[in-house]
Amino acid sequence: MTGSFATGRQGGQALPEFLVAAVAIIPLFLLLPMLGKYQDMAHSTMLASRYVAFEAMTRNDILNSFKPEAEQARDVRRRFFSNSDAPIKTGDAAGSFEAHQNQFWRDPFGNRLVKSLDDDVTVHYGFSHGATHAEGFSGMSDGAPFDLKGNFKLSTKGLYTASVSVTIANLPDGLKFVEPFNKLNLSMTRSTSLLLDPWTGRDPHNVQDRLGNALINPASAGLFDPVKTVMNIAVQALDGKALGLGNITGPKLGELQYWRDVVPADRLK
Repeated sequence: MTGSFATGRQGGQALPEFLVAAVAIIPLFLLLPMLGKYQDMAHSTMLASRYVAFEAMTRNDILNSFKPEAEQARDVRRRFFSNSDAPIKTGDAAGSFEAHQNQFWRDPFGNRLVKSLDDDVTVHYGFSHGATHAEGFSGMSDGAPFDLKGNFKLSTKGLYTASVSVTIANLPDGLKFVEPFNKLNLSMTRSTSLLLDPWTGRDPHNVQDRLGNALINPASAGLFDPVKTVMNIAVQALDGKALGLGNITGPKLGELQYWRDVVPADRLK
């Protein structure tokens, strides 16, 4: 009788203990996915900033022209902050309808965490978060000693920084268990900085043309031809055949041959 009574009393105590623990545990389980959503949004923001910065490596005011700021912001919103399977198409803009929304970025009540892509996702340039590509540069003069009167065409603009920000909606008020997610006023910003080196040639021919400049490569102007002629005569006099050493030949001094990394035409199809 004693053992049966103790077992029954234990069973009756477990239910209240579970209910008390559930008050704390259930909200935790409901809000835990929010941390994963925030982390996913932070990752997308980081990738977007890298996209903006690295695109400037191929489109800048030295090589051709920057992509217009409004167009770049539109591409960022569509490719990184709309539905995850968004296609990469020129001129494609993210709409406010459900098909273009990232369905993972919703709170436990089904509300959007990014209410408006146009208003809540922004692209800035430079440490001061400017609105134009020109403001993205942090001025430096490192290239000046090596510029050789403009022949190297090294940029002195310095570091280029691109930033992307996203504003995240709070969870609804009025529910105790969602605190403090109802008043975070969370905004994420990620930045990527690069040195845009416009000296990088567009193709092997462009690199060869730059190296063929007489100021950079004096040998290309024939300044050392007399020396080269004398040295070649000396090398030929020490030829292996003349000395009875077989087919050993000396080096060809002063002859620089450019090697081009050319992709065969059939590989470009």
